[in-house]
Amino acid sequence: MAQAVDLVEQGYREATDDPLVNAPRRRIHSPDGVRTSNFPGAVHGLGVIGSMTRTETVTHTADGQVCPYRGHPVHVLNDSHTGHLLCVMLGEAVEKTIGFSSAMALRTAATSGVGFRYLARRDARSAGVFGAGGMAMHHLIAMKNERPIERVKVYSRKEENRRHFAEEASRRLGIEVTPVSSPAEVIKGVDIVLCATNTNVPVFDGNLLEPGQHLTTIIGSNSALVKGGWLASPRREIDDNAVRKADVIVANWKESVLQEEQADLFEPIQKGIITIDDIHDLGELPAGRFAGRTSDEQITLHKNNNGTGVADLAIAMHIYNQAKALGRGSWVEVPEAGE
Repeated sequence: MAQAVDLVEQGYREATDDPLVNAPRRRIHSPDGVRTSNFPGAVHGLGVIGSMTRTETVTHTADGQVCPYRGHPVHVLNDSHTGHLLCVMLGEAVEKTIGFSSAMALRTAATSGVGFRYLARRDARSAGVFGAGGMAMHHLIAMKNERPIERVKVYSRKEENRRHFAEEASRRLGIEVTPVSSPAEVIKGVDIVLCATNTNVPVFDGNLLEPGQHLTTIIGSNSALVKGGWLASPRREIDDNAVRKADVIVANWKESVLQEEQADLFEPIQKGIITIDDIHDLGELPAGRFAGRTSDEQITLHKNNNGTGVADLAIAMHIYNQAKALGRGSWVEVPEAGE
């Protein structure tokens, strides 16, 4: 995870200095609920340009999203200096701390790790977590990598899920993790609030947020779900109150907020609670273009609104280089185009 956070930070920093190397995620949906997501990008400092593609089936209930099938991601890596094909990579990276992962969980948690690095208070030692799945587990690893986290409270809708997660996270990460029975308990008195769920509706009242807290949320709704008839209203993980209380708002790539009409931030913009200019891109923090948190009393919000190619390709290029050094992979002679 430590390597992944550094790589994602580099990707977003370079994208801030040269926006032409990154682009918003694009998605298409079949009538049967099959979705393909494409993430183009480049990290020229690592010598890579290309894309990641992932296909999955998506179903919805009134309050949540489930993916009954998720295919392997496919990374296509090209040399950003010459354009030559370097590699086609199939499958998932494994986070060594816990021995399991998915490309999405690793990249998403590492991206949140960049937010923890720049926005959470330096003395943050406690966290409240919404969600009890692999995404939440990976985020705790990223959080622990960036701050000396000692105590965690976790809430999910099913008691057995939050109890099991607390036991597993305590054992795997060596920290105190306690299941709690209400959203208010999760938020009270903690330094970092994390939403890592599959919800379609806000998971807590934003008025519960306390001065000095850092909030990370990962749902990145896209308008196609409503336009295609799968949902009556866009997905949200936080409410307007949380956005209203935030002194600092950062998104991975704010262009996606507008393009996909991502409701956690797009609806507050529509209502006049914030403007698009109130949102800063994540890469502005490591690039030194935005100070982020400037006092211990501020509430900071990182809307990890969707993955972008710079994050996926940075991690994939590192894996490619490691595999090449170990003599792994199958080498294939591919003729040049037109031959």
